[in-house]
Amino acid sequence: MPACFSICRCTIFRTANRLFRTFINLFNNFRIAHLTCWFLMATFMVTKKIIMTTQEVADRYSQLVKENNWSKIQDELFAADANSIEPKHAANMGLQSVQGMEAIKKKAEIFNSMVEEMHGGYCSEPAVGGNFFSVAMGMDVTMKGEKRSKMDEVVVYEVKDGKIASEQFFY
Repeated sequence: MPACFSICRCTIFRTANRLFRTFINLFNNFRIAHLTCWFLMATFMVTKKIIMTTQEVADRYSQLVKENNWSKIQDELFAADANSIEPKHAANMGLQSVQGMEAIKKKAEIFNSMVEEMHGGYCSEPAVGGNFFSVAMGMDVTMKGEKRSKMDEVVVYEVKDGKIASEQFFY
């Protein structure tokens, strides 16, 4: 057998061997990259915290108001350290500004205990601007020891990190 044939055969074998090893390395790198990609996606999906926009918070608020589900609004949409700000003259009615969900819920209980009968109410659609939204709301109510009356107010909500951080009442 001629020497050149033997050299060609060795060269072809080495080249094929190198190509095969390159292919295996590429395959392994692809497999590692593929597994890494899946791991990162799974980690992201598990650890991703969904933060609602102000518009989404306002829309959910509106939906829950229509369902007359005020406690769910507090539980679902308010931050744990939210502020509830009343006007100065509210102190005459026994209401004051408070901070924290426990205090906000207690304030709602105090207000509800002053109501003799609720005859009706309304809440406008939210108006969103920046990280604030506002609603006009009112109620037809008989407070204990009072005559039936209509109460109207505007409430401005501030949203931070997808939760209501403060509510401020104007009446």
